[in-house]
Amino acid sequence: MPNESAHTVHSYEQELEHLRSLISQMGGLVERQTSQAIAAVVDHGEEAAMEAPELDPKVDDLERQTEALVIRLLALRAPMAGDLREVVSALKISGDLERIGDCAASIARRALRGELLSYPVSVTGLRSMGRLVQENLRRTIDAMDRRDPDLAREVWQSDMAVDELYVSMFRELVTYMMEDPRNIGPCTHLLFIAKNLERIGDHATNISERVFYAATGRILPVLRPRGGIADQDL
Repeated sequence: MPNESAHTVHSYEQELEHLRSLISQMGGLVERQTSQAIAAVVDHGEEAAMEAPELDPKVDDLERQTEALVIRLLALRAPMAGDLREVVSALKISGDLERIGDCAASIARRALRGELLSYPVSVTGLRSMGRLVQENLRRTIDAMDRRDPDLAREVWQSDMAVDELYVSMFRELVTYMMEDPRNIGPCTHLLFIAKNLERIGDHATNISERVFYAATGRILPVLRPRGGIADQDL
């Protein structure tokens, strides 16, 4: 019996490690997707624009594997305390990661639209916003991999800067559209790209909240720091 008990514990630990590995793989893929999507927009990179959507099925498959493993752990292992928080958080984190992948794929698909390639508008704002979103996502994934609540809280607090950049871009692009109706088409695409970047930032913040909860058992305030009118939908 002692040997059987030790085997059960070892098997349980292996399943938890496998769950962490699945989430880590998802994090790496969506970070790559986001990087490629931003490169497609600011550098007009055709290869980058094609690669980001191609990674989407791999992210979706990892999410399905994560969901199946979480259900198995909850049904057969009955995790408690910190393990239970980690398992439940992993399910929610995988959902946010999958949505980040969807946003990145959407950005990449718009990046090479003819209206954008020929439109003489500066992408400085998008470049700055993309750089900040990438940095927040990278730090979120680091916090997730290291189970670091302090880093997770830092990311949670830094989302305001992303919101403020989005608001600035929103107002600038709306001004362009009001000045010349010919700008409406390309500016609409840029607005959707900016909105998807802002949503990636929101999902990264959601993940940081899950990481903080899994590590500490405490919930961050419901109202996170936000900037301007960043919750305005297009």
